[in-house]
Amino acid sequence: MTATFTPSISRPFTGPFGADTTAGEIVAGLDLGGRRAVVTGAASGIGLETARALASAGACVTLAVRDLDAGVAIAAEITRSTGNELVSVARLDLTDRTSVRAFVANWDGPLHMLVLNAGVMAAPLTRTADQWELQFATNHLGHFALATGLFPALVAADGARVVSVSSAAHLRSPVVFDDVHFHGRAYDPWTAYGQSKTANVLFAVQANRQWGGDGIHVNALSPGGIRTNLQRHLGPAELASLEQRGAATGWKTPEQGAATSVLLAASPLVEGIGGRYFEDCTEAGPHVPGTDRGVADYAVDPESAERLWDVSTATIRS
Repeated sequence: MTATFTPSISRPFTGPFGADTTAGEIVAGLDLGGRRAVVTGAASGIGLETARALASAGACVTLAVRDLDAGVAIAAEITRSTGNELVSVARLDLTDRTSVRAFVANWDGPLHMLVLNAGVMAAPLTRTADQWELQFATNHLGHFALATGLFPALVAADGARVVSVSSAAHLRSPVVFDDVHFHGRAYDPWTAYGQSKTANVLFAVQANRQWGGDGIHVNALSPGGIRTNLQRHLGPAELASLEQRGAATGWKTPEQGAATSVLLAASPLVEGIGGRYFEDCTEAGPHVPGTDRGVADYAVDPESAERLWDVSTATIRS
């Protein structure tokens, strides 16, 4: 790993796209032939649409999924809809260190785009075999192990992009370093989810500092509100509340929800930009109290980002 990269100061990114933009519109006219992408959680929702958009522009796309049968079916469907036969499937269970290591060991050659999309939301208290809290393990630690394991492949791409899918739910909680896995404090599903989504942003901040000198740029994003399988753990009252909020702010389609991920993974408009948080295909400003817009100060705090990197490294190696 090279010395810490210090990015140049530049104006916040704004572009021609917005909340209604689809992933297909982002890649319209782009030629991604010869470029390789991995999308985690690509068997449904915005992961599927992210993979489809990249494949439609000619990229060689690997769907990293837990359920191989579902992944194979989705890969075939993407090939039918895009005409791109360079769509493959590989098993990846982010809660299983052996699975992550196997995925990394089996990867060969450069990797140009890594989209860390898979996730679990508001799950009841569940612990992995390592006694890690499920949401933090899935949403952050598994992705951290995957990305750091694939670092040589990213370097080999000479200009790789890493995309960390966070959420406006990061506003619910910072990373509580004294008890990340809720061994001592009372468990709340939404607090745990918020903590894991803050970790996704902090990862982007520190990874860009660590890897920017190697030409790897890392950004985080909120995809917005989308009805997907992510809501499978919610009860009737929570679903009703979410529906009410979505009706007020406007639901996105999965194609619209994938747009910001695809922008950060593939668009030349964000070339050289890293360590930032995006929403609706534009760089977000500071959080506006009373809203779910913007990024929390604690999610882009460089000291917290460095601390999380160190803690995560020690955890996955323990």
